Amino acid sequence: MPAGPLWVNAGEASGDLHGAMLLEALRRKDPSLTFVGMGGGELRRAGLESLFSIESLSVMGITEVLGKLPKIFSLLGEIKKALAERLPRAVIVVDAPDFHFRVITAARALNIPVYYHISPKLWAWRPGRAEFIRANVRRLISILPFEREFYRGFGMEIDYVGNPLVDLVDYPAIAGITPMPGRIGLLPGSRKKEIADLMPEFAEAARLLRQRLPQLSFACLRAPNISEDRLRALWPNNLPIEFLPPENRWAAMRRCQMLFAASGTVTLEAALAGVPTLVCYKLSALSGLIGRALIRVPYVGLPNLIAGHEVFPELLQADCNARALTARTLAWLDPQGPDNPLDQTRAKLDEIRAALGPPGAVDRAAEVILEDLQKL
Repeated sequence: MPAGPLWVNAGEASGDLHGAMLLEALRRKDPSLTFVGMGGGELRRAGLESLFSIESLSVMGITEVLGKLPKIFSLLGEIKKALAERLPRAVIVVDAPDFHFRVITAARALNIPVYYHISPKLWAWRPGRAEFIRANVRRLISILPFEREFYRGFGMEIDYVGNPLVDLVDYPAIAGITPMPGRIGLLPGSRKKEIADLMPEFAEAARLLRQRLPQLSFACLRAPNISEDRLRALWPNNLPIEFLPPENRWAAMRRCQMLFAASGTVTLEAALAGVPTLVCYKLSALSGLIGRALIRVPYVGLPNLIAGHEVFPELLQADCNARALTARTLAWLDPQGPDNPLDQTRAKLDEIRAALGPPGAVDRAAEVILEDLQKL
């Protein structure tokens, strides 16, 4: 195997987490490996020499990105320069296609092989970009079972390894935790803009819900890159809430009867933890219009896409408001009929957990990369 470090590039909090898990698996299998690149706290703790920080890309939505384009292109230029100086034996990018396709282009211009961990969600929009991956990526590693058929449509056989969250959430370790009656968990995301949009709606919904069900309690689980002060600044002082650190968040989720969560990886974590969740997301009006025109799938929540039907209600754009959150919550916590809708939802989550396969996905991903590196 050639000398030199492996370059790992993550562009957001979920990629930072998945990248760190992969780095640790690679190091377990080959302790001589060294790593450099772009990441956040999780990758740094796992041993990455982080030359660039994921906080530089903490944006969402099409119009929101426009204001940061000069900074993003400057960052890409710095990454290209660092790649030329370090000449890693390979580049591993994690998700975030809009940014990473440019990193891949820079790597291939230097004849550096590229591995794509957590295949981009091209099935949702812009599927034609699969041709770029076929031309520039040595191995594409998938963690969602339905992606295999999508890429076969482009003549590609990808490496489906199972989902690393099966190991991370560790359902057997938390299955015995009894949810606290009336406890609602809040997961407003890891990007400043989505938090600023969602927390006020969550707070107003909490106020309305406590008028109807005074026994309710609320706990906010912050993302690793978000300070408690930022979250507190968006929550009324006269509305009781507990702010919790990101460590052991799956047990914290499990203690809740239900969750409000920003759309993203965390909704799949919630499904694996067995907690009914309302999927929430708001973009600017223009970004929302463009997204509706381009997105090709019926759901945005990963649990719903895996199940093939709506398991978690999705409250998006104009529907993501305090009154809608209140109505959906009351339908679960204060049902008017004889059925228990929370129990019905939890039963469906067992099916999603089974669909994601056995533990060990990240080790299988590491084996794919290491075996292929031997061929270089």
